[in-house]
Amino acid sequence: MTNETIPLTYKGHPLRRKDNFIYFGSMKDPYIVLIQVLETKPMGDMQVASRLSVQLQLTDSNIKSRDLVVKRSEKDSLFAAIDIASVWLERAMSAR
Repeated sequence: MTNETIPLTYKGHPLRRKDNFIYFGSMKDPYIVLIQVLETKPMGDMQVASRLSVQLQLTDSNIKSRDLVVKRSEKDSLFAAIDIASVWLERAMSAR
C-alpha cells in the first residue's frame, strides 16, 4: 500500500475538510459550496454537527469577497447540508 490518500467525493464532486469548514466542489469550476460547522453536540464519545451554514459561492478571483455568495442557508444536520449543497451545485453548473 502507498501513502497516497484517496480523495473523498460525493456525487462526483470532491469534498475537502479544513477545521470547521467543508468545501464541496472544485476550485477549477465556476461554483463551490462552503459548509461551515457552527455548533456541535455530544453523541456518545463524538461531537456531531448540529448547526451548519451552507453557501453556494462563485470561485472567480476577480469578484469582491462580499459578492461571492450566491445562495445561503442554515441546516441542522450534515446530511441536510450536503444534500442541499449537491442540489445547488448541480443546478448552478447546469445553468452555465
